[in-house]
Amino acid sequence: MTARDEFNTLSPEFEIRVNGAPLDLKAAADVSQLSVLDDVDAPGMFTLTLPAWDTAEMKPKWIDDKLFQEGNPVEIAFGYREHKTQVLSGEITGLEPDFPEKGPPTLTVRGHDRRHRLMSARKTRSYMNCKDSDIASKIASDAGLNPKTSDSGVTLPYVLQHNQTDLEFLAMRARRIEFEVVVQDRDLLFRPRKIEEKAELTLHRQIELISFQPRLSTLGQVSELEVRGWDPKQKKEIVGKARIGDEPTSMGGSRSGPSAAQRAFSGAASARVSVPVQSQEEVDAMAKRAFAEMALRYVRAEGVCIGDPRMRAGKVVNIEGLGVRFSGPYYVTSVEHSFAPRKGYRTAFSARRNAT
Repeated sequence: MTARDEFNTLSPEFEIRVNGAPLDLKAAADVSQLSVLDDVDAPGMFTLTLPAWDTAEMKPKWIDDKLFQEGNPVEIAFGYREHKTQVLSGEITGLEPDFPEKGPPTLTVRGHDRRHRLMSARKTRSYMNCKDSDIASKIASDAGLNPKTSDSGVTLPYVLQHNQTDLEFLAMRARRIEFEVVVQDRDLLFRPRKIEEKAELTLHRQIELISFQPRLSTLGQVSELEVRGWDPKQKKEIVGKARIGDEPTSMGGSRSGPSAAQRAFSGAASARVSVPVQSQEEVDAMAKRAFAEMALRYVRAEGVCIGDPRMRAGKVVNIEGLGVRFSGPYYVTSVEHSFAPRKGYRTAFSARRNAT
């Protein structure tokens, strides 16, 4: 069975709901292009393009329609006939009419997932005796989102948010421990990268997979990583280390990026990072997670496949038909679903792998 067996890929369809109701038939028929971008490190975004001129009445259309009022909630699904899956739930954040010198006017409706709510204002505030996951839960609740956080483990005596938006601050905290900040519908997820999960989807070259360009590089791959900080209570340096073997998974490969670099270039063996930390527990956790993130940059790839709404950022996809080294599971970091009447439905994606 291939990944598209349950779909009739000759009949791609989309569904747009605004204010909880399906887009009316006139507006749906006018859609000339629809695109949804899903990314683990940035707010998800959609663009919807329609003609903005009524040739029968010779006046603009859709531009002043309340249907596309800023703030209106939007849900977008892609698929094939009865098999459609929601790929984004967000809100309209902008309108972009275009009146060119030649050609008919168009209107592009732009919106984002609800991560955009965390970008509205810069704040300065402090958090005492809490975990990063506790901070994420509070920020989510303050923004009207449902917190769904993974326990970050380490309790921190003091954390300062200084003149940052909530998204900037939360993304910075996530990067320190190699977590992700993701919003799905009205849920805010604060979680580790799920590279250990089983692939939910398999793409075969020249079947579902239209094009694929992996790039393997040992640059930046080291066999050992040190994170150094200062313990303010005991007034001494603290060091956390991670090395080959601390990778959480080999993602179906026989040799990780750090192992390959050590085997080929034994001279460049270690890296040191100095960061503000507050305990040995914190620095140990940061070392292991930073090592895992470094290893995940060993193989980077871009690909395009027949449109599939199951392709989502933050998931693992299995790629087959590329030989031994480059076939296997990849962690998807971004996905763009796009539909146009003349081109049909396509899914472009970026992915990473820590081993071959």
